[in-house]
Amino acid sequence: MKQAANKKRKSKEATVPGLKRKEYEQKLRKLHVELVKLQEWVKCEGKKVCVIFEGRDGAGKGGVIKAMTERVSPRVFRVVALAAPTEREKSQMYVQRYLPHLPSGGEIVIFDRSWYNRAGVERVMGFCTEDQAKRFLRQVPAVEKTIVESGIILLKYWLEVSPEEQTSRLTARIDDKRKIWKLSQMDLDSYTRWDDYTRARDDMFQATDTAWAPWFIARSDNKRQARLNIIAHLLSSIPYKKVPRANVSLPKRNIARSKPFRASLRIVPEAD
Repeated sequence: MKQAANKKRKSKEATVPGLKRKEYEQKLRKLHVELVKLQEWVKCEGKKVCVIFEGRDGAGKGGVIKAMTERVSPRVFRVVALAAPTEREKSQMYVQRYLPHLPSGGEIVIFDRSWYNRAGVERVMGFCTEDQAKRFLRQVPAVEKTIVESGIILLKYWLEVSPEEQTSRLTARIDDKRKIWKLSQMDLDSYTRWDDYTRARDDMFQATDTAWAPWFIARSDNKRQARLNIIAHLLSSIPYKKVPRANVSLPKRNIARSKPFRASLRIVPEAD
């Protein structure tokens, strides 16, 4: 039964129009070169960039972030994915626990979910009151205006996945032991609340899509295309320039004849 489900899913993947892996990797490689240029410009100019990724469970946020960061320095591209708030954090002003993670000069901070948890999962799943959610929606535009006026380039992305594709991806997490950690009880509870999440999403857009911090929506049923689209859009949204670098070549060196390791040292066995 499990094999039949896997075959059915593979058959569906084969018929979904999209990029072949080779074409995708070629295009992603070019974008990686540009991301490195962006990284060097941010470091050189002391710029501050904050990128927010939001979307339903299974929308592909993690895949976009991985594609974006796999060829750059984690010291410049810093990913923030906060756990559930502690009791102390629950007593604070709501956005307070996010503020220390905002970028300093020379940093690009990527939020894998952000303060918009209050407008989404917390509101839908009852972790905050309706009054608290509405207060957040009234207040957050002013907070984001302060962030932008401080010199931070703020980009907000919503990944839009269809109900059918979400079901397919969450089912895959059940069948794949490498992905089962991605499927929590919260994901299962949220799965039945599609329409509630839609209403919360629309309220969020209505209240927080501002001139200084607009939302950008990326359709993510096609994972590869969504990754390319988002990275290309991010690059086009930041006025970075190529930073001149001196030509580099390896110097000559002399290496003495190597000696065998001491017998007492522990060598990692070769895998089969």
